[in-house]
Amino acid sequence: MNLKIKREASSESKSKSFIFIERKLDKKRLSEKEINEIIKDIVNNSLPEAEISLFVLAMYKYGMNMKETIYLTKAILNSGDKLKLENKLIVDKHSIGGIAGNRTTPIVVSICAAAGLIMPKTSSRAITSAAGTADVIETIAKVNFPASELRKIIKKTNACMVWGGALGLVPADSKIIKVEKILKIDPEAQLLASIMSKKLAVGSKYILIDIPYGKSAKVTKLKALKLKKKFEYLGRYFKRKLRVILTDGKEPIGNGIGPSLELTDVINILDPEKQGPRDLEKKSLFIAGKLFELTKKAENGLDLAEKILYSGKAYDKFRQIIKAQNGSFKKIKLARLKYDILSKKSGKIIEIDNKKINSLVRMAGSPLDKSSGIYLYFHVGDKIKKREKILTIYSESKFRLKEAIKFYNKEKPIKIK
Repeated sequence: MNLKIKREASSESKSKSFIFIERKLDKKRLSEKEINEIIKDIVNNSLPEAEISLFVLAMYKYGMNMKETIYLTKAILNSGDKLKLENKLIVDKHSIGGIAGNRTTPIVVSICAAAGLIMPKTSSRAITSAAGTADVIETIAKVNFPASELRKIIKKTNACMVWGGALGLVPADSKIIKVEKILKIDPEAQLLASIMSKKLAVGSKYILIDIPYGKSAKVTKLKALKLKKKFEYLGRYFKRKLRVILTDGKEPIGNGIGPSLELTDVINILDPEKQGPRDLEKKSLFIAGKLFELTKKAENGLDLAEKILYSGKAYDKFRQIIKAQNGSFKKIKLARLKYDILSKKSGKIIEIDNKKINSLVRMAGSPLDKSSGIYLYFHVGDKIKKREKILTIYSESKFRLKEAIKFYNKEKPIKIK
């Protein structure tokens, strides 16, 4: 990636922030004061989007050391308000993303809140994936609330699932993420600072970080291990009980990919009378169990998580949270147009590429069209017969549907042997 920029303007005409960004482009380390200045100007709208893009690109290309990452975390944290909650058992979980589907958050939040843990879950919208938790919940409920109203929701239900950008907690993060979406990159230092600043802003004392790794995930196992150490370092620095789990990210998790379809998976798992995708259920129970053990709520966290899920208590809690967020289950709908992709041969699924699946779903219209997406009928290792449905594409637009079909046929995100 070529980051050379023209520097014809005199130094008097450049803002301090832009001079500091140029320093980063020259592979220099930035001081706390310099990073504070950049973040302050991003929040004040003093930096144009093009210059924010250069800052994001510089972080992506040249990285930041742990000192710079701590400065960036503090600067983003101090760029907005903080949600003051008086409770010792405030917990949070976060996935670094990149895996299609993988909608564990609504299930984990519902299980943990039903057990009495406080979980103020603020999520970003999708950056590189097909949907974020905020996009999924927005399908049926409001996700934009002022802090005063959010405190009432949490007091009533023990939890919330909202878009962090509406709260004014870490406004710098939202502005940087907006640029990341355009560039389709997620620099490591920003990823670390973004996640940690959001957890600190809501007062989380117990934090679980999920790092999925794999061939088509955001990170390899080696990079996941390095990232784990960095998160643990930040946890110690900010005096939080933080645990990192490395999970299998070789393929999508769940069957539905796209807001409405992912929400349907979530409800099918939470409702004891329905059957949801087993892989998504298993991972959600594992994460909830780890949070119970981290908070010392249970010695065997998985047992407690299963008890709450299978009793229907988690589903009751989910419905309570959705109602408190002015939601209605009647709003779930799938796109009016759909197309089935059939297998051209019998065999075994040997690969499902996360990145290509995410691109396919975005091409169909997700996450802007909440009802667009795909439904996967098979996973890696499954046997398939010729002319069986591999997946169904849903879209609100004939053009988008055609482009998605064309993309599937060209890129072949699912390999059969």
